[in-house]
Amino acid sequence: MILALMQTPVPRDIDLPLPVGDFELKLLLVVLFLVHIFFVNLMVGGSLLSVFFEILGLSAGRYDKLAKKITETITVNKSLAVVLGVGPLLCINLVYTLHFYSANSLTGYAWISIVPLVALAFLLAYIHKYTWEIWTGTKKQLHVLVGVFSGLLFLFVPFIFLSNANLMLFPGEWHKVTGFFSSLRVGNVFPRYFHFLSASLALTGLFLAGWFGRKRYPVEKYLPGFPRAELRRLFYRIAFYLTLAQLAFGPLLLFTLPFEGLSRELFLLILLGILIAVAVLLALRWEIRSPDEKIGRLYIGICFLFSLIVLAMGTGRHVYREVSLAEHKKLVEEASIDFRALETATRLSIEAGYGAGEAVTVELTGERVFLNCAACHAVDRVLAGPSLEEIYFLYDGDPKGIADWARAPGRKRTEFAPMPAFAHLGDEKLRLVADYILEKGGEAALNQ
Repeated sequence: MILALMQTPVPRDIDLPLPVGDFELKLLLVVLFLVHIFFVNLMVGGSLLSVFFEILGLSAGRYDKLAKKITETITVNKSLAVVLGVGPLLCINLVYTLHFYSANSLTGYAWISIVPLVALAFLLAYIHKYTWEIWTGTKKQLHVLVGVFSGLLFLFVPFIFLSNANLMLFPGEWHKVTGFFSSLRVGNVFPRYFHFLSASLALTGLFLAGWFGRKRYPVEKYLPGFPRAELRRLFYRIAFYLTLAQLAFGPLLLFTLPFEGLSRELFLLILLGILIAVAVLLALRWEIRSPDEKIGRLYIGICFLFSLIVLAMGTGRHVYREVSLAEHKKLVEEASIDFRALETATRLSIEAGYGAGEAVTVELTGERVFLNCAACHAVDRVLAGPSLEEIYFLYDGDPKGIADWARAPGRKRTEFAPMPAFAHLGDEKLRLVADYILEKGGEAALNQ
């Protein structure tokens, strides 16, 4: 554990104000991400089901027509997925700047390749969609191949995103990463991805059950050979079995989660999601067994329950992220305070006439050592920490107490940010600065 902490990179934060509050940004991140991932799920699930039914259509023509109609939804959903992905991407850049960009830089070429891969996937998706009636006969196999490659790209791009989102949660493992493939050993990338795939297919099945099963959809015109009730039942079954698969991948995902981010709130959200998933399965089972004239009556209720599952899982994802990064964010905050103190001390030193070369040759005094503390402590007023006058009243006659505190500070008052440790100054400098603080603080107290 100690070795891992020593190897954990702790960068300083970027000292810029956020456009809105931290809470608002995190709320936006969760909501916008859920909207974005909805269309990503439909894009990925639609691509897989389209290829699957087109292959079935090689021997049964009606499935080829069904695959074609599914393909028509993919290009719309992928456009919405891209547009709606801007919001959560901006939010995560603002809230988790250091962690997100660090993960991106560690995966390097894979992250940069997202743009050309997405462009190629879209191009193949459009080719697959608009050559359906042209590439027939001997070209049909080529058409299927284009759909397969498009689907594989749509599978791989979310995998890169997911891998990076996973990597950013574990700064203690960053020193082990030498590229994208090595990053896959961090956390539990593959269980998360399998859960994502099953969710994509389950959600797409539920969506298509409503899309093709709605009363206004001209089934007889576009999908001859498919009664409306049969279409509903077909996609209900897909939603049922893939939701069932999620109940298998869910425990695998949970039991492989690194312990850093586990919390009681996370377990409660997962339990809630499981209970709602069981209710969804029962409702889907009821629908599948319903007679043709009654099938579809529970559709809105099933969609509502499915939305609650997505909300619980999305919130759980955020809870895990917050808990996992809490300790590292504290270290970053302390490093940032330390850096700003050093920056201010250097500026004050230069203003006082001590050049960089002189600083190592001039006489060592408590006043000069105090330059390390001047960013947060003033003689008679509160800055980022208490004044020297207040410290004098707390430690009068006890310079060792000040030195011990500076060497390994705790946190007594919540109105002040945590003080960084100054053990690196050494015992001699800490004692000098303690004497100086008591001297100046005592003078200020006498002048009151």
